[in-house]
Amino acid sequence: MEQITRLTTLGHPGRMAAYRLLVRRYPDYVASGDLAKALGFKLNTMSVYLGALHRAGLIEQKRDGRSLLYRFDQDGADSLVGYLFDDCCRGRPSRCIPSQGALDRLEPRPSVLFLCTGNSARSIFAEVILRELAGDRFEVYSAGTKPAVALNPTALQMLRDKGHNVAGLQPKHVSALNGTRFDFVFTVCDRAANEECATWPGVPISAHWGLPDPVRTTGTDAEKNLSYQRVYGELHRRLTQFAALDLSALDRLSLQHQLDEIPLIGDPE
Repeated sequence: MEQITRLTTLGHPGRMAAYRLLVRRYPDYVASGDLAKALGFKLNTMSVYLGALHRAGLIEQKRDGRSLLYRFDQDGADSLVGYLFDDCCRGRPSRCIPSQGALDRLEPRPSVLFLCTGNSARSIFAEVILRELAGDRFEVYSAGTKPAVALNPTALQMLRDKGHNVAGLQPKHVSALNGTRFDFVFTVCDRAANEECATWPGVPISAHWGLPDPVRTTGTDAEKNLSYQRVYGELHRRLTQFAALDLSALDRLSLQHQLDEIPLIGDPE
């Protein structure tokens, strides 16, 4: 009955929308108000949806002061998928997961997309850093859902000061990459993860590495510069770990787990 309850809970479009958003935002805990705003629901309606998902064992809940925060529950999802595969499909992957074989194969030179809203700082940092760390091991792209007119000048100058090659860098809309097959797609800002994007060919491995937008930092010039340095440093740390992964030795599930864990290192939560 537990799995039937989970399936019934996900059968409502509003609850499914909240669940899918939390999957995209994993490993973040997200406040119900932020979820309601992103999906255009009333707060009390969202609270009802989240309560049902939590009772069904599909999402986690924790309290932060007076607020409740929610996160996708991997164990609940694994249990549900296992039930569907073993009980409903009777272990026949060709019937239930026809593209499974394709999902396990990476291209010899995997392609990586970093996605954010403006594509003027964070995703540009990630693109440049991975190119330098990994050389020609990856094809690296970045794009924005609402790209800026030009790269952020502070971000651009910082990359130059660190000796990066910035030739040819410019913001681009994600639609310019429609039809491109990616092996990995990373969202590096919460707003981009909140948005529904078209399904990428090949069903890439995805991860959410949300970081604060340094462009929005207020205060002194020193405080603003520090915010850019922190975002650059955190992306460099995460991408160093990503570039060190032996992709040939890890299956898809192991890779997904590794990518989800990288942002949590050093996080007490």
